[in-house]
Amino acid sequence: MGHRVTNSSVDLAQLRTFLAVYRAGSLTAAATQVGLSQPTVTTQVQALERHLGRPLFERLPRGVAPTAAAHDLAARVADPMDALEGVIGSRSTESAPLPEPPVLLGGPAEMLAIVALPALAPLVGDGVRLTVTTGLTDDLLTDLRAGKLDLVIATTRPRGRSVLAEPLADEEFVLVAAPEVADSIDVDRLRANDPGGLVGVPLISYAADLPILRRYWRHVFGMRLEAEPALTVPDLRAVLAAVAAGAGISVLPRYLCARELTMGTVVTLMDPDDLPINTGFLARRVGGPLRPHVDRVRAQLLNAAKTW
Repeated sequence: MGHRVTNSSVDLAQLRTFLAVYRAGSLTAAATQVGLSQPTVTTQVQALERHLGRPLFERLPRGVAPTAAAHDLAARVADPMDALEGVIGSRSTESAPLPEPPVLLGGPAEMLAIVALPALAPLVGDGVRLTVTTGLTDDLLTDLRAGKLDLVIATTRPRGRSVLAEPLADEEFVLVAAPEVADSIDVDRLRANDPGGLVGVPLISYAADLPILRRYWRHVFGMRLEAEPALTVPDLRAVLAAVAAGAGISVLPRYLCARELTMGTVVTLMDPDDLPINTGFLARRVGGPLRPHVDRVRAQLLNAAKTW
């Protein structure tokens, strides 16, 4: 995307301010990050918009939304600006240092809630600030590349040279039911790799196309699952709650239902030697300024994941 340049001047301060607004999604939050007043931030953004000849942000009742021109500009300047910040720092050595900004962490809501955030609790108590975003891996990786996130727990291996990914943990998937539901199932038939014993048992899934269940069926039974979910809810924690309440069966990551398995509120219907797994990755952008708190969060997650 090209930009029409006018006779007005643009400087690094305007680009730095633009990048802060783009990442924060708010003029007020950006002003705090760069140590300027909100009117000054607004003036700098407007000057940059005049220079480029097109709007960069749509003003919303709460915050701002980047335009296509803003996405294009951020992709061009984010890495060079971050590298420059790492070399010269954002303030002179005579000024008091700014507190380190929050670490922007993204990932699946369930994994963040069950294992990641409890593992990071000691860092929060030690002064590390976190801002967490939940969502789908592809969307989160797009935000990571644009500089809107510092770290992403990804359910698939990220591609591209701008992102560095490290294996984090393997999710092991188990077929579970409440004990009273399990008692109504021909478990011996099931454990003989015959899923016919599950015909008529309600299936609970986080998506209508039964992605985790279909994968389990293909991996364990060697066949395609042809069924419709009885209950669809886009949160694996809610799927677990429905299973524990006796609504039906589902396939869930073991970490998610480990406590319920220990308590006996849900049970595994079979324990094959070769369970399906999915490897999660911890992704970060290549380059950028040194961020000690980002490094601490990364190290803590990698170490904690050994026990997940």
